[in-house]
Amino acid sequence: MVEHREERVELRPGDPEAEARMKALSSPLRLRVLRLCAFEARTNKELAELLEVNPGTMLHHVRTLVSTGYLAAEPERAGAQGAREVPYRATGLSWRTSMPGGSTVLVETFLQQIEGLTDEELDTTWLGLKLNAEHKAELEQRLYDLTQEFKERGPDADGETYSLFTAFHPDRNPPAGR
Repeated sequence: MVEHREERVELRPGDPEAEARMKALSSPLRLRVLRLCAFEARTNKELAELLEVNPGTMLHHVRTLVSTGYLAAEPERAGAQGAREVPYRATGLSWRTSMPGGSTVLVETFLQQIEGLTDEELDTTWLGLKLNAEHKAELEQRLYDLTQEFKERGPDADGETYSLFTAFHPDRNPPAGR
């Protein structure tokens, strides 16, 4: 099996393209749009309805994601009463994009995504660890490799959609004797 890894995109302040991409990924709503378009192309109208946003507002967000390469328009299709519709699909670029300071917006997006879920629908794990630098790096690499492996498999034709969020961070209140 040939391993295919797409190169990470590093966004650095000062580069106009990087600045536009950072701004595009700074909105929880736009990140939710990317999730909704990951496996199924959706129109501006569909996205506005799903996220309970005004279609004009949604169009602004969709155009921002298209202009920065995170969404791509698919061929037009006829909608209700023959209206012209443009479906959009996520390009996958956001998966490869490393954005400085992006963790906070990801947490906010996650909180919006789980709003209204029941305890039975949400499976969470929180584990405290004490690791040296070598073992911390190993855990980070293995978590990345595992998520990358599942992403590269592509969607299962008979699958249900799920969302995975992990956060690995220093303990703000470490135990005594650290």
